[in-house]
Amino acid sequence: MRHWQFWWRTLMFSTQHNPPESIECVMVLLTLFLFLSWIRQPDWQYLALSSSFAIGAAASMWVRETLMPSPHPRVWIVVAISGLLFYSLYAFVNVADYALPITIRS
Repeated sequence: MRHWQFWWRTLMFSTQHNPPESIECVMVLLTLFLFLSWIRQPDWQYLALSSSFAIGAAASMWVRETLMPSPHPRVWIVVAISGLLFYSLYAFVNVADYALPITIRS
């Protein structure tokens, strides 16, 4: 029980100390969860929602780092934002394949 109390208190402290980063973490976790759901069951809705969360998290990180720079190295932040944006681009391209099926006849 004490182990769970430690994790709960740590979670509460981190969300109270830095709420935007906590929301970004939840959005990235939802992105990952929905992407894994799309791999398991390839419906375009999972991919579209996942890419929307990725764009939202990347935009939130970019605005937060512009207004209040964090002690994290700038390279890691740029890599995280770029990775989320590239993933969302990949996801939207795949969603476009669902929306506009191209049939090639030979």
